[in-house]
Amino acid sequence: MVNFDSHYSVIHFYDMFTQNINNMTDYAITTDQVAFIEQPTTPQDIDEGLYSRMLYVMGKEAMHALSGSHVLISGMRGLGVEIAKNIVLGGVKSVTIQDCNKVTHADLSSQYFFTEEDIGKNRAEISQKKLAELNSYVEVTHSSEKLNPQYLESRKINVFVLTEALLDEQKDVGEYCHKHNIKLVICNTKGLFGQIFCDFGENFLVLDTNGENPLMQIVTEISNDNPGVVFLSFDKRHGFEDGSYVTFSGVKGMTEVNGKEFKIGVPSPYTLTIDDTSSFGAYAGGGTVTEVKKPEILQFKSFSQSLTEPDMLICDFAKMYMPGNLHVAFQALCAYKIKYGEPPKPWDDNDAEKFYELAKEINCKTPDKPITDELNKHVMHLFSKTCTGDLCPMQAVIGGIAAQEVMKAVTGKFKPIKQFFYFDAIECLPENIFNPPSTDSTITISPIEAPSIKLANKNSRYYSQAIVFGDEFQQRLGESKYFVVGSGAIGCEMLKNFAMMGIGCQKNGAIYVTDMDSIEKSNLNRQFLFRQWNIGQMKSKVAAEAVKQMNSDVNIHAFIERVASETEHMYDSNFFNQLDGVVNALDNVAARQYIDQRCVYYRKTLVDSGTLGTKASVQVVIPHITESYSSTTDPPDPSIAMCTLKHFPFLIEHSIEWARDYFEGAFTNPIKLAKEYQKNPKEFLDRVQKLTAYQKQDEINTVQRILGPDRPKSFPDCIKWAKEVFQVQFYNTIVQLLFNFPHDQVTSTGDRFWSGNKRCPHEIQFDVENKLHMDFIYTASNLCAAMYSIPQNRDRTQIKNHVATIQLPTFTPKHGVTILDDDEQMKAANENRDHGDDENGTIELPELLQKLPKLEDILDVKLNPVEFEKDDDTNFHIDFITAASNLRAENYEITPAERSKTKQISGRIIPAIATTTAMVTGLVCLEVYKFFQKHKNIESYRNAFVNLSLPFFGLSEPVPPKKSKFLDKEFTLWDRFEVETDMTLEELIEYFKREHKIVITMLATGMTVIYSRHFMKNPDKAQDMHKKISELYATNIKAEIPSHVKALVLDVLCDDLEGNDIEDVPYINYKFR
Repeated sequence: MVNFDSHYSVIHFYDMFTQNINNMTDYAITTDQVAFIEQPTTPQDIDEGLYSRMLYVMGKEAMHALSGSHVLISGMRGLGVEIAKNIVLGGVKSVTIQDCNKVTHADLSSQYFFTEEDIGKNRAEISQKKLAELNSYVEVTHSSEKLNPQYLESRKINVFVLTEALLDEQKDVGEYCHKHNIKLVICNTKGLFGQIFCDFGENFLVLDTNGENPLMQIVTEISNDNPGVVFLSFDKRHGFEDGSYVTFSGVKGMTEVNGKEFKIGVPSPYTLTIDDTSSFGAYAGGGTVTEVKKPEILQFKSFSQSLTEPDMLICDFAKMYMPGNLHVAFQALCAYKIKYGEPPKPWDDNDAEKFYELAKEINCKTPDKPITDELNKHVMHLFSKTCTGDLCPMQAVIGGIAAQEVMKAVTGKFKPIKQFFYFDAIECLPENIFNPPSTDSTITISPIEAPSIKLANKNSRYYSQAIVFGDEFQQRLGESKYFVVGSGAIGCEMLKNFAMMGIGCQKNGAIYVTDMDSIEKSNLNRQFLFRQWNIGQMKSKVAAEAVKQMNSDVNIHAFIERVASETEHMYDSNFFNQLDGVVNALDNVAARQYIDQRCVYYRKTLVDSGTLGTKASVQVVIPHITESYSSTTDPPDPSIAMCTLKHFPFLIEHSIEWARDYFEGAFTNPIKLAKEYQKNPKEFLDRVQKLTAYQKQDEINTVQRILGPDRPKSFPDCIKWAKEVFQVQFYNTIVQLLFNFPHDQVTSTGDRFWSGNKRCPHEIQFDVENKLHMDFIYTASNLCAAMYSIPQNRDRTQIKNHVATIQLPTFTPKHGVTILDDDEQMKAANENRDHGDDENGTIELPELLQKLPKLEDILDVKLNPVEFEKDDDTNFHIDFITAASNLRAENYEITPAERSKTKQISGRIIPAIATTTAMVTGLVCLEVYKFFQKHKNIESYRNAFVNLSLPFFGLSEPVPPKKSKFLDKEFTLWDRFEVETDMTLEELIEYFKREHKIVITMLATGMTVIYSRHFMKNPDKAQDMHKKISELYATNIKAEIPSHVKALVLDVLCDDLEGNDIEDVPYINYKFR
């Protein structure tokens, strides 16, 4: 035992915290009250190309805090390296990994940076080399010294992560860290059980408790009352909570509220109350109300105090008794090792009983106040029998969560675990083991009921996993065939877990992985199988090679073809029928739904997972037991109304979306159209002649504009073009809008036209000295040059001097210009226009064709469609959209957005962080264990929704499939009629009459109708009754059926034998080959 009583000097925590508590109205916080840790070094500049996805999770301030922090991690087995990996990817200043022990075979089941060649070498030394490769910005050092006060005093430490420690050492470290204001995270995994403890000091400041963007709503009215009533848009509920704080901006008339902070009441979902406004000016329109997020101070107890007075976070509400039991069990394990000199032996009943007796003693140290009133003998026995096991998925779950807690400790971003978190996955054991028939908690399973655990050789790399599941189970894993769809962030973690678990590692086993994407710099922050030198290479190929290095036994096959209808010749029935299961690692709903459809058809287990920043979800799909992924769908993201986007934006998201659309409409689509004409005028004209009158005119005018004589031919022409665009979009258009709808316009009901969501705009006069104006000219002129293959100019001074000389004619608004202010009217007008009902529809095609340039005049014009690319900071794309959207925001008095926010919205970037990804793949792989156990009860499986920022853990049973009924038979989406031979149509109809008592009235596959009873009245169709179904299908599609297609999915309409319509029946799986 070490003594941690020496003095350890500390100084104030990061300056960022004190800067963020200025102007707090509800907190009188002094610097003495704020938690202190060793001051981080000067933060580094953030490499946005590398950290872009993580920046959208943590924010720049938190990333700067991370980049100046120092973390010590003790213990480099599977859990320690998982935490270290996630923290290094996260971009701290330095990570020191400490371990005095050497690599053994027992480490290989979860420590993916160890190989058989490393056995006998120091764990920390071997791990350091691999961890250092993950992020060149992070200094990774190793130590094999023993932990003692002198060791800690010699190092800058902001956070201490302790793994693999005995209870007495945990207590000593806990007291030392609590006394010296070092943030402490203690983590352990024992078989199927995990533990996390956090102590961030007696006054820890949480700057952002939930990670959500502040709520913002449009003000429609504010009364002059006490209290003042704020009326908001009735389009949707405002979401504000009673007692929270808000500020106002842009309010006209009642300007006294602008910039002031108010505590609010919430009398209804569409109104707020604030302070007395009776003496304020009368509300005259406009304004937004925005939530003010308040910091929160948390008090943490030391580890020793928390042992006797535990605060525990619940993760599985179906097992409310479990945290208390595991709080006892982890202490009992340490007591067992001290009393008996070794841990309990795997699946030993005698040791399990001795363990239970110790657990009872610990639970009742204070008889009148036991740790838990529900000490479960069965849980204690399972813990004893499996605690020496070591499982990679468990390390992924606990390691991902713990690493996020480390980031919270140094940034104050998100609410930490307070203070113990216990997690278990006992459902991964056989169902008769983890859930025996008896409900009496004092009765445990007998030796006869215990699983037949034949432990693997101790020199096997899977020994620590086989301790939990046995050698036969390990054999099943090795002989299995699994398909991982996607090898991005989730895919990389999944492949790592599979390699450690031994999936596909026997002679007949295999892992298949596919991904059509190549590696980009932004991937390296969380897709840890890739390195800087892999940029540009195919993800699946590199990932396969990387996991092969982790476990040379893995049989992995990498593809670069997407899984879709057009590749069913590759991923055919032979491919899917051999599989034991599929895991999704996809980032879009359409692809997930397609994989789900394939898994339902081939009756394969599927686990789907996804992340959004610190949020993650897991859904298990099991044939005949659960619903499928596609059984329920999230509501579509709300779209922006056309009139809002075009004329009446009121949020920065609207102006960014407008700018993104303008980019495509200016630099991409018109150039593609002109190139089509330039390449083959005849084919272009043949296509155009089939369009409506409006579409003909629009496309021909576009080609004429792009290729006509007035097109830009030099860079000065591009500058002029850019200024003309500025004039049209930010001056002329607004002047015309205000001409149609003046500032004092009222509606037919007497209300102000410019009120509520309609913000009255103002025009912008170009100013060469205005940086934003010049940003637009600079980026637009260079993009114009790019689309005409004109050499670009990056000299802003030259561009500024030239644009100052360009004079444009003064714009005068026109009478008779129609501007629709209602979305329904705009939709109707667009539909009429697209169908040819337009005032321009009278223009004849010959007249339009005369506008097109002659081919010989444009042969030397080199056009280059500018395809939007968000991750190249040198291509002007995001810079143009930022300038354009912020100018439009200025038009409408909307708060502008920083470049990073513009990039996220315009690039549809999904926030992502390595911690969440690691955690969610661990949850997925725990479900995969259950598939191999062949669980039959839906209660054995878990769907999950997790939000690490709150933190919230929601584990729940999956939803069973919906049952339907025809005649007296129930069926679900997993059921179907099976036909094993190619029949004639007449034979098939008679077969279903005879075998299923139904009369087929229609057969179809996809959009192809093969048979309809109504059609048979036609004499020409009567002969179809004697043709094979496959022949009828081939005739309908006018092609031979591809050789890889072995079966058709036939959808059926039918009656019963009495002629009554049957609403719903299963489909027919028609195998004709």
